[in-house]
Amino acid sequence: MDLAALVDQLRSGSAPKFPADANTLAFARKLDSQDQLKHLRDEFILPTKGSLKKRALDGSIPGQDMRDGTNGVRTTNGVGGRPGDADEPCLYFVGNSLGAQPKAMRDHLNAQLETWASIGVNGHFTDMGNSPLTQWQDMAEDCAKKSCDLVGASPHEIVIMNTLTINLHVMMASFYRPDPRRHKIILEWKPFPSDHYAIESQVLWHGQDPERSMVKIEPDENCLIPTDKILRTIDQHADETALLLLPGIQYYSGQLFDIPRITAYAKARGILVGWDLAHAAGNVELRLHDWDVDFACWCTYKYINAGPGSIAGAYVHEKHGKVEWTAGGPGRDRPSYRPRLAGWYGGDKRVRFNMDTTFVPTPGAAGYQLSNPSAIDLAALSAALSVFNKTSMRDLRSKALVLTAYAELLLDQMLQETGGDGAAPIFTILTPRDPLQRGTQLSVLLREGLLDKVSRALEENGAICDKRKPNVIRLAPVPLYTRFEDVWAYMQVLRGALGL
Repeated sequence: MDLAALVDQLRSGSAPKFPADANTLAFARKLDSQDQLKHLRDEFILPTKGSLKKRALDGSIPGQDMRDGTNGVRTTNGVGGRPGDADEPCLYFVGNSLGAQPKAMRDHLNAQLETWASIGVNGHFTDMGNSPLTQWQDMAEDCAKKSCDLVGASPHEIVIMNTLTINLHVMMASFYRPDPRRHKIILEWKPFPSDHYAIESQVLWHGQDPERSMVKIEPDENCLIPTDKILRTIDQHADETALLLLPGIQYYSGQLFDIPRITAYAKARGILVGWDLAHAAGNVELRLHDWDVDFACWCTYKYINAGPGSIAGAYVHEKHGKVEWTAGGPGRDRPSYRPRLAGWYGGDKRVRFNMDTTFVPTPGAAGYQLSNPSAIDLAALSAALSVFNKTSMRDLRSKALVLTAYAELLLDQMLQETGGDGAAPIFTILTPRDPLQRGTQLSVLLREGLLDKVSRALEENGAICDKRKPNVIRLAPVPLYTRFEDVWAYMQVLRGALGL
């Protein structure tokens, strides 16, 4: 069995046929030897088992030899001695919460700082030689171009600005415009809390009653929300619904929603459709333009690896970004465009510095900008996107399908070993079994009372994951920097943490 065959099986929606020796280090390394993306791991700095214990800055960088500045495992004698355990990269399975740091990050940030120090305000309009960055006023547009493959849209349909929840508010200000007939927003029962706060506050801002205007779709007994249930909810509330706003991937369960089918179904009933892609962008293949999505928002600090709280992205379908001209006053035209919150940086660059009080939005998604975006934030995002531009979302998704299925296989083998005693299973996998209904995440519901013990044992052994109280750990083998060997090793640590 080779890696390509496993990819073909999973892309077709079939159960992968792993060999009998799959639960061995030798098999994991065999898959790694066939991985065409394995070189991308070298683009990242992963915390080491030793660096995870750091509580004060000392100028050192994990995996870097401070004597000569080279990257790699630090050695005891400088000539290739056996590395100590503290120098080994940790098993970083928490990229669904915060991605690992790209090595390009320092070069890009240093370029921005040198530009600022050297030419000051002229950095807005000057392309510096030997720099990975463009002039500051064009950096957001440059990052939008580099994001096209991540979300499946044209550059003019993407805008890089603000952070995720702010962008949700900016988009709802334009796309949620309730009237006496259509005032409802369809959402899931338990979105990431920030999404709930944003939606509820928008409903209240418009003078609506959340109990009446927020339609919450509840999951089944398996913590999943079947597509058919979403479609039934749309039918039930279609005539009164102004907006449908769902996550592309549900953060708790890891379920990937059927974005094209749900979008088409809602739009056919006159409902505007938005998606929160925090856990989907940089994780799964997206085709927002082809799917006729009205708007979408995403953060860039999870699978995109731009750093904590990094600048976010938004998509607006080209039809909502049009700027048309109609006659205004005598001898003057005024632009016509979709109503929105407006700010100076959303103004067309050709007339932006005329300092006129007539807002002329940039055509496309860029016309939804408000303020001058941080050049430091954009430099960080540019560094992260430079790694994605060395591959494709299709290739990353192919590897991710197998990594996640391999982790699932090893988890299932643990369950088989502990079954048969009549007790509740030691854990349950909440994430859908269908590989096409999940991203690069497995949510594991532990038996009551195990979370603190298991998460502590994982941490002590350099196996990092995200925990969600009361009893869930979320494992994300991100394909950019995770090896199959890492998946095998992580499951050995988890096995010990469970006392198996």
